[in-house]
Amino acid sequence: MSYIQCRDYNAFMKVGIADEYESAGNYNLFMICENPNKNAFRNLPDGYHFRLCRRDELDIWKRVITEEQYIDYVTDYYNRVYAKHEDEFFRKCTFVCNSNDIPIASCFIWHAYDRVNTVAWFRVLPEYEGMGIGRALLSHLLDKTSYPVYLHTQPTSVCAIKLYSDFGFKLIKNPIIGHRTNNLSESLPYLQKVMNKSDFENLRFTETPDDRLHNAALLSDDAEF
Repeated sequence: MSYIQCRDYNAFMKVGIADEYESAGNYNLFMICENPNKNAFRNLPDGYHFRLCRRDELDIWKRVITEEQYIDYVTDYYNRVYAKHEDEFFRKCTFVCNSNDIPIASCFIWHAYDRVNTVAWFRVLPEYEGMGIGRALLSHLLDKTSYPVYLHTQPTSVCAIKLYSDFGFKLIKNPIIGHRTNNLSESLPYLQKVMNKSDFENLRFTETPDDRLHNAALLSDDAEF
């Protein structure tokens, strides 16, 4: 499935910068939620349900959380980060399924580096975007976890960043997180162009309250979120 079908790409295309979509997707953004906004929580629409990813559905999971051209990358990432914690992965990895029990969205909370809770691999298939499924999935996961919760994203994830902001996530200003540069200053001009004015103005920013995230991310050469 091509990214050209997704709402994020369309947002870049609408303002005439579609040719910058792939390069912007290489920028790192980090967010933190310390106190969730429960007013943002929603239930799933009728006809959909949550369940865990089964062990024989790993290839299905890959095709839910990324486009076809990135399957090899996700396979390598799974082998490096999750395979050694396989039981935990399948206890965490959550699907939203349609009435035919076909997975159409996925996400989970991962205890990265055995130190910090993180939002992992959040995605709704493009044909199901805009139906409240992603909001319900995050509500389901964030209602059951402890805080703070961190996440990594890119300025191309326009809809997700708006959603994260609704839930109380703030963009982290620290310049370095572990082994990765935080590209906040390079990313904000993209977000300002492609987001609705009010959504962009509602973005909030913070320094991480301590070095917990940075120090945890230094523990491994593999980014675990």
